Amino acid sequence: MAASWLWIPLTLGAAAMQTVRTAGQKRLSEDVSNLMATLTRFLFGLPFALAYLGALMTVYGWVPPPIDAEFLTFTFIAAVSQIVGTVLLIRMFSFRNFTVGTAYARTEAFLTAVLGALFFSEVVSLPGWAAISTSIVGVVLITVAQGNKVEGGLLGQLFTPIAGMGVASGLGFALAALSLRRASLSLGDPNYLATAALTLVTIIAIETVLLGVIVAVRDREQFTAMRGKLKIGTFIGATSMLGSVGWFTAMTLEQASYVRAFGQVEFVFAMLVSTQLFRERYTRKELVGIALIAASSVALVFF
Repeated sequence: MAASWLWIPLTLGAAAMQTVRTAGQKRLSEDVSNLMATLTRFLFGLPFALAYLGALMTVYGWVPPPIDAEFLTFTFIAAVSQIVGTVLLIRMFSFRNFTVGTAYARTEAFLTAVLGALFFSEVVSLPGWAAISTSIVGVVLITVAQGNKVEGGLLGQLFTPIAGMGVASGLGFALAALSLRRASLSLGDPNYLATAALTLVTIIAIETVLLGVIVAVRDREQFTAMRGKLKIGTFIGATSMLGSVGWFTAMTLEQASYVRAFGQVEFVFAMLVSTQLFRERYTRKELVGIALIAASSVALVFF
């Protein structure tokens, strides 16, 4: 099942779905807690993921290979890391606008490359590092774009609580990306669609149980608050599953660092959503930063 370039359209589709899903979570977080908005993604996405895996098993006659400790370990790490990253991302929306709030978490691409090189044996080429670094310059420009609101000059703008929260969110997503790729590849099956789907279902199931228990213990009333929001919950679950299928399959086919760096194109989608849906505005520096991120994504394709 060779598909050397399939990861590119998969990543584009995943980035688009992630932008739409995140917009839905931002709206939902106005009425429920950050934890509940995060749980909604997993709880409502799990049935769609199970249906997708079932369809693949039926079409291909695929039987899952034996599950070993390596697969379970890395799916658990990915689940916990993704929960942390998502909760922090939603939390950031209360500090900055939609596009800029997303910007802080996109240090994820650089962090994925660094962690991948150090701990996951992922080798990034020199042009790849250049493209990833260009995207980080874009992130920095967006970060300092509204410097008049923060005292302390450039360093004061970069080393703020919200910046630290953004980097922590990016670190969570980076570790999740690398771990899910390792888990999927550990199955040793050539059917990348099915192995990615099984990894997706396992991770979402773990996330649903872990976060469901936390919400039940800390604020059980949040489940009551969701009763009148089943439509937006279903929307978030469906878009989350579609995005995750794209991410998981792309990262089964290609190094997580390249997929995440190319996925920075999500900024372009986020900009469109922020202006059209949330009526938010951005500065020239933010526009230049977004342009650099888009350019680095294009460079990754050619190099």
